[in-house]
Amino acid sequence: MDLGECPKIHDLALRADFEKAQQSKDYFYDLDAMEHLQAFISDCDRRTEAAKQRLAETQEELSAEVAVKANSVHELAEQIGQKLAKAEQLGEEGFVEESMKLMEEVDELRKKKLEAEQEYRNSMPASSYQQQKLRVCEVCSAYLGIHDNDRRLADHFGGKLHLGFIKIREKLAELEKTAEKRKEEKKKAGKDKDRDDRDDRYERRYREHYVGGRELDRRSKRHRSRSRDRKDRDRESRSTRTYKSR
Repeated sequence: MDLGECPKIHDLALRADFEKAQQSKDYFYDLDAMEHLQAFISDCDRRTEAAKQRLAETQEELSAEVAVKANSVHELAEQIGQKLAKAEQLGEEGFVEESMKLMEEVDELRKKKLEAEQEYRNSMPASSYQQQKLRVCEVCSAYLGIHDNDRRLADHFGGKLHLGFIKIREKLAELEKTAEKRKEEKKKAGKDKDRDDRDDRYERRYREHYVGGRELDRRSKRHRSRSRDRKDRDRESRSTRTYKSR
């Protein structure tokens, strides 16, 4: 799956600013993240359903009895792939005993899978059995075949794509648990912000109307006073010139 280049800016310095900003003020980034993940998972689930529909239209339809046996093989194969991938991861991390314990469980599952495959093989013609029966991974929407070997399954369940989808789904479930509470907090914060904005507008109008008005009135009075002084000086000057001319 190619999602293209992320449109966001990934910078360690900005990450520090991001975390610091969240400490001083709640910007509800978690709700934005939840909505983004919901859209992402919804798109994945739509692809999963579309893939299932395509398989239903193109693959040979199995009887109910055979379908149950095929699903049993698929489920055992998935368990083997998941445990094998986990065992390899634990071995790489140095947890040898835990890894060996999982490998013992894998061996037991392999025996059960062989029995399930035999039952599945005996329930249908050889020509039909040879056909690859596919199913869609419910986590990441990838195709899985009933004849896939353990290595192929381990690569799938231990791969970045599958593990990435698991992390996304787990994170989304975590965010959705607190979604209603966080939405109420965001709604309340929005109301508080609206009230603060109204108070700011009222204070601004008050300053403009009253404080600014009084200042303007004082300036007007000073202007009229200076104007009267100039007029008085002009009259005195004219009177003086008239007296001297006599």
